[in-house]
Amino acid sequence: MGFDVTVLSMFPEAFPGPLGVSLIGAAWREKGLWRLETVDIRGFSKDKRGFLDDTPAGGGPGQVMRADVIASALDGVEARGRPLLYMSARGRPLTQARVREWASGPGLIVLCGRFEGVDQRVIESRGFEEVAVGDAVLAGGEAAALVAIEAAVRLVPGILGEPASLDEESFEDGLLEHPQYTRPRTFEGLDIPEVLLSGDHARIARWRRDQREQTTRERRPDLWAQRAANQQAKGR
Repeated sequence: MGFDVTVLSMFPEAFPGPLGVSLIGAAWREKGLWRLETVDIRGFSKDKRGFLDDTPAGGGPGQVMRADVIASALDGVEARGRPLLYMSARGRPLTQARVREWASGPGLIVLCGRFEGVDQRVIESRGFEEVAVGDAVLAGGEAAALVAIEAAVRLVPGILGEPASLDEESFEDGLLEHPQYTRPRTFEGLDIPEVLLSGDHARIARWRRDQREQTTRERRPDLWAQRAANQQAKGR
């Protein structure tokens, strides 16, 4: 069985976007290792003009996507045990650990909001998990959905050509990835670190580990602190 993704959006033309290229695109179009379908939420509006939003209860600017329209769109999708995601700036941060869980399952159903957001009642009644891809607000959920879907799909077995390439990626063990280099040996006066040309695999492994730790300490002190706390808890 493949990994099935269904996206509910006002703008289905935003997909597949980057999901349709490179190894992920080939795994979809040629190998059938995962599948993508889009559902146009506008098609479920009962308004003759196709409106699916209304003014916020209690007043305020903007519009809110209606619960009944979204529910109608979702109810036409076969769930098959797939998690329901709502891409939202107020959601829990997307993490590699959560992505790994999704990749081991049957797929995803992803709701892309617009305007001021989605009526809270459909989020609660249908059991959506709110997910944020960063501390920034986007015009809609489509770009965020592409991020979440790609992060999960690339971990589905058979999609990437070299599974070993996943082993030392950022976040896989609480550390960021080490710097990467390739030819030419010298570029604009900068050389490839000599240790990477030594042929000494033990030294290279140590160097890469040191670089991962240093990069994590400098750029993501939150990850470094969490990793230290986890290691301390394991040592008790």
